[in-house]
Amino acid sequence: MPTLLIKNIGQLVQAETSPRPRVCGDDMSHLPIVHNAYLLCEGDTIKAFGDMSEAPATADTVIDAKGRFVMPSFCDSHTHIVYAGSREHEFIDKINGLSYEEIARRGGGILNSAKLLHETSEDELYRQALVRIREMIHFGTGACDIKSGYGLSTEDELKMLRVIRRLKETTPMTIRANFLGAHAVPAEYKGRQAEYVDLICEEMIPAVAEEKLADFIDVFCDTGFFTVEETARMLETGAKYGLRPKIHANELGVSGGVQVGVKYGALSVDHLERTTEVEIECLRHSDTIPTGLPGTSFFLNLPFTPVKEMIAAGLPVALASDYNPGSTPSGNMKFVLSLACIKMRLTPAQAINATTINTAAALGLSGSHGSIAVGKRANFYITKDIPSVDFIPYAYTTDIVDTVVLNGEIIERGDC
Repeated sequence: MPTLLIKNIGQLVQAETSPRPRVCGDDMSHLPIVHNAYLLCEGDTIKAFGDMSEAPATADTVIDAKGRFVMPSFCDSHTHIVYAGSREHEFIDKINGLSYEEIARRGGGILNSAKLLHETSEDELYRQALVRIREMIHFGTGACDIKSGYGLSTEDELKMLRVIRRLKETTPMTIRANFLGAHAVPAEYKGRQAEYVDLICEEMIPAVAEEKLADFIDVFCDTGFFTVEETARMLETGAKYGLRPKIHANELGVSGGVQVGVKYGALSVDHLERTTEVEIECLRHSDTIPTGLPGTSFFLNLPFTPVKEMIAAGLPVALASDYNPGSTPSGNMKFVLSLACIKMRLTPAQAINATTINTAAALGLSGSHGSIAVGKRANFYITKDIPSVDFIPYAYTTDIVDTVVLNGEIIERGDC
């Protein structure tokens, strides 16, 4: 197999000799770094790393880092990047004072995206999503969750999931597919929400499972969307077909979504802008990972998820982008990192752990992604010339990515 050697690394960040499945509580303040380092990859796997004095003499491909930093690729455990068009007109509505809920009640929001998606071909959806994948890769992301949820019919949900499968097969991004039929209630089911839940359980989930199109099942369990009881039914049905739960919860209200997620073994519960000590205590007695989405809080002027309190309680906090057309039209995980420091008051070390190791765990990928460790996937980026790790969130609009490596291969801009 071909070998790739990165030599003269100023700082090799998140380099683990004993890989951690997740980082919890006070440990999130620790960021292992090897100074004056080398990194050797064989095929798509990290083969070795250490002090430059121990570096091999040569390899098939050699990159001189010239004292710059090497960072593990971000893992983005919550995105909605398969969608049609954009919703900047709703951006103006928000500026003029309409809330997310008011826009949704007028037929906008998710229902607007569902209408656009229905009218868009599978090939065109793929083309648009590919642009977003490329953008995310060159911002430093190497793995992500992609949700359906703008279909809201069996045919269109399957269309979205087939596009996600195609992205898996044709891009270097590691992708986990997430079935989110319960993203909203379609207009034709207004006043008949229970019937739409029947459709999800009796038709959509079996169809998704038959084509093996999803790894996870997700539900928007929140005020004005799906109830705890409806969520429980959908998660139970999904589990029968091998779909592990992930939950949208507590974005718009204290919904009970955290508790139902924990009860059914959700890999993560996401959003959590409205979170109390009750939810934090519930999470303390579980393996479910709380995931904040600071880009959503920034764009919608919502409270920021109380991640400092979660870390103080010993939890493994993750932070993801929520890249979508309505509430977070950005997949820039470096900006997520900056928001974590500026608005959530995390240290750079805590924020990096929350966007690498812990988001890998929230994808079910902590054994292969999220840090620099022997045997893990060779997913990382070489920075431009920067003075410190702390500079990355500090310089919140500066592009600090020089070279991207995914699966042991250099990804040129415009590739994939």
